[in-house]
Amino acid sequence: MRFDVLTIFPDLLESPLHEGIIRRAIQDGHVEINAHNIRDYAVDKHAMIDDRPFGGGEGMVMKPEPIAAALAQVEKLKQGGKVIFLSPQGRQFDQAMAERLATEEEHLILLCGRYEGIDERIRTNLVHEEISIGDFILTGGELAAMVMMDAIIRLLPGVLGHPDSASQDTFSRGGLKYPQYTRPRSFSGQDVPEVLLSGDHNAIEEFRLVAGVRQTLERRPDLLGKVCFTKKEKKVLRQHGLEQAIELANQAIDG
Repeated sequence: MRFDVLTIFPDLLESPLHEGIIRRAIQDGHVEINAHNIRDYAVDKHAMIDDRPFGGGEGMVMKPEPIAAALAQVEKLKQGGKVIFLSPQGRQFDQAMAERLATEEEHLILLCGRYEGIDERIRTNLVHEEISIGDFILTGGELAAMVMMDAIIRLLPGVLGHPDSASQDTFSRGGLKYPQYTRPRSFSGQDVPEVLLSGDHNAIEEFRLVAGVRQTLERRPDLLGKVCFTKKEKKVLRQHGLEQAIELANQAIDG
């Protein structure tokens, strides 16, 4: 998969995208990431990429010519690609969107805004989709672009070490993940639950289901509306007094 990131601060992407899983994904050929400096496409001698808004108002607006030229160059280097503008006005990014982009797209062009935003003519004519990572304001789209790339890249085949890692993540099936433990068996007066040491895979699976659902019910009950429990799972949850979780999931289905 290929990512082209259009930004006025390409150095912001250097360290985060060259560590850990993303670094290995690049080295193994699963992903290619290119940062393009929008300033390189400015049309005047001062390399201006922003100007005052027509009609007055606070702040500056990113000019259309440098962005259009940068997009044209990227599309010339590799035909096609979905242009995504990182914007607080966009649809909110979530796990389902990450999965869609990871499976349906081979080339994403991420446009990072700054200041008060970009000229509307770029938004309406050259952007295919607008995405927000949450209802808060950042100083620019670079951090949002890195969040998106991280979430998408880890879903690509071969990137994670274990083939089931992504499918077991929090949000992948709708709820929070079960609690995790590792060595030592006893720490600060607390022991690892015995069932996890039993070697009984069915009992461990049941423990993780119940613990994950209970944690979701306590912390993020709104997420249960995205879960579809099987008949076997519902039976287990009823045995542990978690009928409320089943009701919340059923309400979403009925609604």
